[in-house]
Amino acid sequence: MKNGIMAEKKKIIAGIIFLGLALFMASIVPSVEMAWVMGLLVLTIYMFAFEVVDVDVTAICIMVLLGLSTLFAPIMGLEKGLVSSDMIFKGFSSNAVMSIIAIMIIGAGLDKTGIMSKVAAFILNAGGTSETRIIPIVSSTVGIISSFMQNVGAAALFIPVVSRISARSGVPMSRLLMPMGFCAILGGTVTMVGSSPLILLNDLILTSNHGLPADQKMHTWGLFSVTPVGLALVFSGIIYFVLAGHFVLPKVSEKADASKATNTMEYFQNIYGIDYAMFEVVVPLGSPLIGHILNDIEQKEHIRIIAAIKGNTKDVAIGPNGVARDYTIEANTVLGVLGSEKYIQDFARDYDLEVKDDLEYFADSLSSAHSGVAEVVIPPGSQLIGKSARDVWLRKTYGLAMVAMHREGETMGAGEGIRDLPFQAGDTLVVHTLWTNLDRIAKDKNFVVVTTEYPHEETRPHKVGWAALFFTIALSMVLFTDLKLSIALLTGAIGMVLSGVLKIDEAYEAVSWKTVFLLASLIPLGLAVEMSGTAGWIAEQTLKVVGDMPVWIIQASIAVLATFFTLVMSNVGATVLLVPLAVNIAMGVEGADPAVFALTVAIATSNSFLIPTHQVNALIMGPAGYRVPDFMRAGGIMTILFLIVMMVMMSLVF
Repeated sequence: MKNGIMAEKKKIIAGIIFLGLALFMASIVPSVEMAWVMGLLVLTIYMFAFEVVDVDVTAICIMVLLGLSTLFAPIMGLEKGLVSSDMIFKGFSSNAVMSIIAIMIIGAGLDKTGIMSKVAAFILNAGGTSETRIIPIVSSTVGIISSFMQNVGAAALFIPVVSRISARSGVPMSRLLMPMGFCAILGGTVTMVGSSPLILLNDLILTSNHGLPADQKMHTWGLFSVTPVGLALVFSGIIYFVLAGHFVLPKVSEKADASKATNTMEYFQNIYGIDYAMFEVVVPLGSPLIGHILNDIEQKEHIRIIAAIKGNTKDVAIGPNGVARDYTIEANTVLGVLGSEKYIQDFARDYDLEVKDDLEYFADSLSSAHSGVAEVVIPPGSQLIGKSARDVWLRKTYGLAMVAMHREGETMGAGEGIRDLPFQAGDTLVVHTLWTNLDRIAKDKNFVVVTTEYPHEETRPHKVGWAALFFTIALSMVLFTDLKLSIALLTGAIGMVLSGVLKIDEAYEAVSWKTVFLLASLIPLGLAVEMSGTAGWIAEQTLKVVGDMPVWIIQASIAVLATFFTLVMSNVGATVLLVPLAVNIAMGVEGADPAVFALTVAIATSNSFLIPTHQVNALIMGPAGYRVPDFMRAGGIMTILFLIVMMVMMSLVF
């Protein structure tokens, strides 16, 4: 409660400071139009940095405000709106947005064929159980994969792979996930379709070209234009963790074999200190428990009731729409209860219950072949963020009975009010569930399932040929034709659907619509910054400070600025705001290439390692038990290394 109040106070204080900054900036710009654009820029940065609302909601709000400026132009002292009505929704039809949608569908198609499992097997065969061999293989593989799909998608695909490798090799996930996650981010710089900023870059360049003379218009970048820089960054990241991983990665005890999680609680005992087991408890006539609902007893008794059979019926209430907190206990009810032996015995003594020596009624439904304990992560973009398990009726709706929550290095058990805590990105939930249900959850974008060693639905390995074919067709069209990137990639995506690699519903589910709306809604803001002259004015002021310095120092300053922005806001937002600025600065510096300066911004917005604000870092934080200091220790050096390698490679290549 106190933390929530403090957070609100910080937002209010920051809001006052940002309001003062906006008024100051508006007072020094040369036109009313620039003043309004500057105010919107400051508002955007504030809402992103302090997460007043979700980032996609922020972007949509800014887009709507730009649209409303046409209506209120006379009141605002403008002759016309900041962005014309015809251009407000241009982002939704942009080449960048359609390309991102296609990339997500293609990535889901490749995963559906079971390629990820084969990759895990290959890594184990090639790397054995040596950390210094596994890290380069895992990290380089993820780096290459993320160069052709969204890096958060590549990281999400590889969390189960790394979990399997960790379980079989004995190397703790905390020693593998950070190198994997960092290289997933770095891999986004290998091609022009590897990250949202690079996909967006060519569209921003074309937008900037509208305001440039014919002889100064910039060239756009090809698919592999950035590859030398990206490969050098990935290679430097791998070398960094191989040489310094022993010093910068968290020191944790060896994990138990995660493959045993379906049979015993050994894995979860070692990692989370959970000593739970499954018990069968009978509620006899006259028990004080009769008439109570589950909500009355579970937190108080430090237990979770997983399944129930009423009376002498054989119908087991378990899974979605099974038992829930409003389930009423009747006489002769048989309960499947998860908890430590001490708490189970206390529970039985308090309510005159009979504890069976073995599972009888639940011998099949609660056997390790049908159910067990698993790890599930709340990813960035999940619709559950900000809601608690009680709010969403997690057990009833999703069939997940939460027994523990791991957040920022701390594990909380069933009796510590975890069902009342609003979920955060990166939370690891320890849940009991049916395996058939976990397989369904694995397809739900609100969760990332870490546990892999359970009986689950087969993938479509017989479709791997079709997936490879359409991926190759899409890539070939990008490389060897003049088609727009979006058309080439959508050819591969629709091919995945028509060939049966993906069902159309699975294709829709593969798309992160949060990312789509974030990107599409911010494009009009970039247009307003450019067309109003705001970018040009900021560039002039910047040049007054660094204008007499060498070109590489000015370029490095832009890279540092982009790095800072991407730590406090989305990389897409940072790119949209800074590319017009970088172009205008380059136009005023003799010997500078505006296209290269724009590319500097798009690459530098991937330099997000210092704190877990990047979606990939938030995703891996829970499964590995990382804390913010872990990112600061390893990410601080990586941030500096990124800037050095990027600047050296860009000076050599461009």
